[in-house]
Order: sequence, then structure tokens, then C-alpha cells
Amino acid sequence: MSTKGSSKGSENSRMNASGSRTDPGWEHGYDVVGNSRKVKCKYCDKIVNGGIFRFKHHLACTRRDAEACISVPDDVKKKMLSLVCKIAQASETKKRIICSNEDSSDSGEEDQEVQASKKRKGKATMEEFIKVKKGSSQATINQFMKKDIREEACQQIARFFYTSAIPFNCAKNPEFTKMFEIVGKYGCGFKPPSYHELRETFLKKEVDRTMTLLEEHRFVWKKKGCSIMSDGWTDKKRRSICNFLVNSEKGTIFLQSTDTSDISKTADKVFEMLNEIVDKVGEQNVVQVIIDNAANYKAAGEMLMCKRKCIFWTPCAAHCIDLMLEDFEKKVKIHEVTISKARRI
Repeated sequence: MSTKGSSKGSENSRMNASGSRTDPGWEHGYDVVGNSRKVKCKYCDKIVNGGIFRFKHHLACTRRDAEACISVPDDVKKKMLSLVCKIAQASETKKRIICSNEDSSDSGEEDQEVQASKKRKGKATMEEFIKVKKGSSQATINQFMKKDIREEACQQIARFFYTSAIPFNCAKNPEFTKMFEIVGKYGCGFKPPSYHELRETFLKKEVDRTMTLLEEHRFVWKKKGCSIMSDGWTDKKRRSICNFLVNSEKGTIFLQSTDTSDISKTADKVFEMLNEIVDKVGEQNVVQVIIDNAANYKAAGEMLMCKRKCIFWTPCAAHCIDLMLEDFEKKVKIHEVTISKARRI
């Protein structure tokens, strides 16, 4: 009896000896002074009590009888979580089988039909159990990994917004969501673009892509015509630019922007800018030119129609309404206070 006990103890000691352990958890930790009940983590140097089983929960970050490791790699975390889920599933399956066998032994005096019915019922119960356990193990993975990782990832994304002074409304850009969908398809190990790639490699590719989109618009311009739209903008320092856009059935696309800070916006100068844009788009493709309704723009529009017989000048509706409201304020005293308050708001 003592011989068997000594041989069994020596066998266990050989199995737990350094370099002889077969449990995958030992690849990521060390025993503490030959004590297999205490394991030191390779990643965070924390000592986990309770043996290799609790140590695997430590690596899987389940927080079950062990503190989660803060430095474990993602691939190791997923592997350990899969192992502990399989162990839990196997343990529950074993308990159900034992209970089922005990129920079968107690029903020895029952007839064969009742016993067969119970066996069928027991088999269905096992199938339902395995099905439920599979679903619960998947829920465990989602709960202990995806939820925690998403919270950590969202916090890092938010920190990037804060430290880079990025406006929060950038998160409403559809490209923001699409970016993370594509990164998710790549999976673990994705490396973001470098500084050089952002300012050189991918910038050139995006310019080429934009030019391709412009060619698609040009095709529609030739087929069904288009409208040139001019929009001026002035900042608080009296610096001004003039944006030119082209609208067609395919949509509106930005064409170019001209710095007009040092340009006197006379009718002749406005005409020169419009004439240049018409040449760039193609006179045969332009149906109308939409510009402001100010006197200089109106004169430039008339000059353009004299030179380009197939093009119409159309005043901007928004600018017309703006001028109407200015007249209300200046010429109709009853509206002066209301409009001045609205402007302040």
C-alpha cells in the first residue's frame, strides 16, 4: 500500500518537474520555488495562488478566482479563454452523465418501455445541454473579451481625439465607421499607416482616386450638361477665397478654390475667373453659371453670356434672399430690431 502511494507521488513529482509539464498554461508562467500551487506570470510578474487552473483564468482575464493579467498578448488571452471554456463544458457534461447513470440504476424495476422512454429523454437532455453550453461558452467569450477589449479600444480612440484636438463631429463622418470595419476584417496584428505613408503613399493614391471620380463626373457633364456654382467666403481677418463647384445629375463636386484676398473683385476680374472655369469644364458641357446677385457679379454674368452664347447666367437664390433680408432691416423699421437679434443668435 505504501509502495503504491510512494510510486504515485514520485510520478506526480516527475509530471510537475520543470520542463516536464504538458499543460499549455506552463508555457506562459513559472513555478515559485518548486511549488506547483504558485505560478508566476511571464507577462506581468504576478504570482497566482491555486495552481495552473487559476493561472489560466488569470491569462484569460475571466476574473474568476484570479486577478486579470494586464499585459497578456491577445492571442494568448484568446487561447486560454478557449481552454477554460472547454474545461468548464467538459466538467458539466461529466456531471450530467453521472446523474443520468444514477437515475437509470434506480429505475431497474420499471418495464422496458418506461426505461427506453427515459433513455430517449436523457439523450435529448444531453443534446439540449450541449447546445446550451455551446451558446453559453460563446457568451462567455463575448462577455470576457469583446466587451472589455471594446471599452479599452474606445477609450484609446477617444484619447486620440482629445490629444489631437480633433472635432467630435468627425465621428459622424461615414468614413470613420468604414475605417474600423475594414480594420476589423484584417483582425489582430494590424499596423496603422506611418507618417510617411500618410503624407506620401496613401495621399497620392487618394489623389488618383479623386481624379478617377472626377472623370466619372466629366462623363455625365458631356452627356447631360452641368452647372458651375461660385461661392465666396471671407474670414474675420478679411481674407477671402472663391470656391468653384460643378453640379450635375451625378452630384456636386468641388473643382478648385481661388485666393481673392489681394484681388479687387471688379466685374472684369470676376468675368476672367468665370471664363477660366468655363474653359476648364468645357463650354459645350456648361448649361448655366450660378453666381451672387451683387452688381459686379451681375455685370460679369452679362459679359459671360455675351461671349458664350449657349451659357446662361443665373443669380444665386440664397444670395437673393440674403439681400432681401438686408433690405427689410434697412428700409422696414418694424423688422430692424427682430433681424438684428436674429443675427446675434
